[in-house]
Amino acid sequence: MHNIVVIGSSGHGRVVIDAIEREARFHIAGVIDTFKPVGHTCLGYQVLGDELRLPDIIRNYDIYGGAVAIGDNWLRHKVVDRIRAVVPDFRFVTVTHPSAQIAGSARVAAGTVVLPGAIVAANAEIGEFCIVSTKASLDHDGVMGTYSSFAPAVTAGGEVTIKPFAAVLLGANIIHSISVGEHSVVGAGSLVLRDVPDRVVAYGLPARVIRTRQPGEPYLRVNSGSVVSRETVALEDGSPHARCAPANVSAQFPWA
Repeated sequence: MHNIVVIGSSGHGRVVIDAIEREARFHIAGVIDTFKPVGHTCLGYQVLGDELRLPDIIRNYDIYGGAVAIGDNWLRHKVVDRIRAVVPDFRFVTVTHPSAQIAGSARVAAGTVVLPGAIVAANAEIGEFCIVSTKASLDHDGVMGTYSSFAPAVTAGGEVTIKPFAAVLLGANIIHSISVGEHSVVGAGSLVLRDVPDRVVAYGLPARVIRTRQPGEPYLRVNSGSVVSRETVALEDGSPHARCAPANVSAQFPWA
């Protein structure tokens, strides 16, 4: 069994570690984390160092490759870039929880994680470094671009396109043939009935464009140990923006 490292030790990291253990294809030698000290443990696995120490870690622990376990799409991209700068031929493995269902005709690229109860249907295609989280579903002929993500319980109909770096948050539903734009975020619990443009935040029932966003802008935050979306907080707080879009956004996106 090959030795691998898990890159990241957050809550999402723990879910990925559990999936690796249950899949039983790899042995976890330890964790790579920029923000935790060497020796810190995550589900019993020690932090061995950060990305800059990878050459030594690979040599000392006979590392075959690694699984990326970072929930934020942009941060995941930045960490992968740093690793490739240090170890250009580093092997990123795909992780699939045994309870996930992936059709024989579906394609899942390197570095992607498919977590408990997820479904990837016939002829669907998932790019590199994506997340299909717990009980999320991508139906037939769907496409997820590189570094995109589905949070738990997201449901996407057939022929849906999720463009690179787009994030669809907890429990959102997307009807068939819809496109979610590059670097856009669909808020938790939303119902998406129309295409979502690039670089916006959209949420609601039905989902509306609320505002624009820039690549790399955080869309997750830690609250009492749990990761929740900023837009979910707005909904929970009764923000008026949960019910209608600002006038300048409505002018730019007529269906907002």
